[in-house]
Amino acid sequence: MIPYGKQYIDQNDIESVVDTLKSDYLTTGPKVKAYEEALAKKLGFKYVVAVSNGTAALHLSSIVLLHQGDKVITTPNSFLSTSNSILYQKAKPIFVDIAKNGLIDLDLVEFELKKQKIKALYLVTFSGLPFDDEKLKYLKEKYNVKILLDNAHYFGKDSGICDIATYSFHPVKHITTFEGGAIGTNDEKIYKKLLRLRNHGMVKDENMYPWEYKMVDLGYNYRLSDVASAMGLSQLKKIDMFLEKRKQIAKMYHEKLTKVTPLYPYNEKSSYHLFVVRYPFKSLDEKAEFFIKMREKEIALQYHYIPINQQPFYIKKGYFKKFEEMEKYYLEAFSLPIYYSLTQKEQEYVVECIEEELC
Repeated sequence: MIPYGKQYIDQNDIESVVDTLKSDYLTTGPKVKAYEEALAKKLGFKYVVAVSNGTAALHLSSIVLLHQGDKVITTPNSFLSTSNSILYQKAKPIFVDIAKNGLIDLDLVEFELKKQKIKALYLVTFSGLPFDDEKLKYLKEKYNVKILLDNAHYFGKDSGICDIATYSFHPVKHITTFEGGAIGTNDEKIYKKLLRLRNHGMVKDENMYPWEYKMVDLGYNYRLSDVASAMGLSQLKKIDMFLEKRKQIAKMYHEKLTKVTPLYPYNEKSSYHLFVVRYPFKSLDEKAEFFIKMREKEIALQYHYIPINQQPFYIKKGYFKKFEEMEKYYLEAFSLPIYYSLTQKEQEYVVECIEEELC
């Protein structure tokens, strides 16, 4: 079966993990700090805090940015954790429709900003496509909003506009730490609070007894282990190679596919976590039938994402709304295989099968 995505693990990764297993540190040790510093350098942040997964990164970021009752603009086109993290703080997500490229429509975001007081924008760099920095800067300064970039799909240099960016290192992402995540910021105050929140809200300093610690915040056990961080350090050495291969795969899809339309024209700035295409299916049943036929050919397509505000929990809470572009996207879009170890022969087979089934 050819999946839509999967990890790539080589001997160096295995040896880095084994070496750490033989060391004195398995949980929080020197590898965590080394991984955070390497990420900060690669992503362009002053500070990075490594955490147990991408959802933990969003949760801690929401604790720092939000208070009960705050209104937060976000997208229906993401995994559940993006807007769930807003609800964790008893804040209120305000869903806004997407543009044709799958990202939240920033013009509609501004329309909403003009109508009501908004605390923050939770923006998802869907599929790996970054936002227009000038537009983000304009919205941030004019409307005095905080900006969180959910970069679970994106890996690249930060522009310095966002207050916080979150990352995921799940196996299907650009690099993996088994499960894992990170938070990037240039704000020292935010950084120090995140460090506390990651570790039960505890602090220690030189004025305390050797055994003493103090809990100053209600924190969580969201630490990343040294073993996972060793994997991350090894994977990070290959990130440029991983990103280049994804771009090569994307280029080939653009050149060879004729029956479907890529979500957006080829973009060098995209880190192509996903390669999404659109096809004018007449119904979701027809789309499901196509998925089944492709599975019979050993190709596991995927769809990203079911509109969050149409999930049963969100409907019960009164968030149900149909957005024109999101509805059309849900009917038409699906994700093709894209990952480092995908061979040219496998990719050609994927293209061949799609062209045959949608002829």
